[in-house]
Amino acid sequence: MKKEGHPKFGDATATCACGNVMKLKSAVSVIHCNTCSGCHPFYTGKTSFVDAAGRVDKFNKRYKRDAAT
Repeated sequence: MKKEGHPKFGDATATCACGNVMKLKSAVSVIHCNTCSGCHPFYTGKTSFVDAAGRVDKFNKRYKRDAAT
């Protein structure tokens, strides 16, 4: 096998949007993520509210639905 066929595997730092920093091993040295086990609702047991009103209005506008129905 060729020795140049695989990327280098080493230490990496993963940073979450909540500020949690994790040390791990990866082929990429710096990783940014939106959620981690410290802030994900499945692990914390807290539910998060996502405002989807804009999406619903956009859908209704696209398909010409009345908001009352």
